[in-house]
Amino acid sequence: MALVERTDDDGLCILTLNRPEALNALSPKLVMELRAHVDALHRQQDEIGVVILRAEGRSFCAGNDLKAIQSGEEAPAPNYQSDTVDLIETLPQPVIGAVQGHCYTGGLELALAVDIIVAGSSAKFADTHGKWGMTPRWGMSRRLPDRVGVQRAKEMMYSGRTVDAEEAVRIGLAVEWVPDEELQDHVVKMARGFLANSWHTLRGDKMLVNEGQNRGHSDALAFERVHSPGRSPDVAERVKNFGKG
Repeated sequence: MALVERTDDDGLCILTLNRPEALNALSPKLVMELRAHVDALHRQQDEIGVVILRAEGRSFCAGNDLKAIQSGEEAPAPNYQSDTVDLIETLPQPVIGAVQGHCYTGGLELALAVDIIVAGSSAKFADTHGKWGMTPRWGMSRRLPDRVGVQRAKEMMYSGRTVDAEEAVRIGLAVEWVPDEELQDHVVKMARGFLANSWHTLRGDKMLVNEGQNRGHSDALAFERVHSPGRSPDVAERVKNFGKG
């Protein structure tokens, strides 16, 4: 049984964490399977326009697999997990995260690497590093403040408390929440809406926004002027067909 399943359909790729019996805890073996898919997607930007990251069962991801750590299971390299999270963030395609149930610690760090989080009504977000005497290594200390602001991120990290779906939207952690039973259809509909636009623009928008976040205001504006990918090869056709149908 695959720990991460991949389904492709007309430009949309759905990656599904598939350890529901373990609340999709991130064992090294699961992360290795996820990494293989992410590496492939980096090479498939002309075949895949949008990616959805979701999970099977009642939880998105309960975090790092502590049982695997205790049993001595190891990743291929010391920073393998954090590098994998980085590779998700830098995918050329927009990535939508569909989150239901637990999204804790390592699972939250994984979710923070996607572009847009949509929460199911049962979603519960938390950073529980403090409960185990651990500190973040997969990007929490940068990506969580980027989403919710420094003060709110510190409060979440210091307290380890749970943020529900409604609060997640209110503080900017998720873009919206929907009932669990509507989550899958909702994110697919969102992805299809993105796919109807130019993939050239989707990739360019993501690259420019991400680069801009790593720069000061003036530097980001200058970067956009110099490095914007410009017009898509099909721009003339799109303009010609505007308003038809």
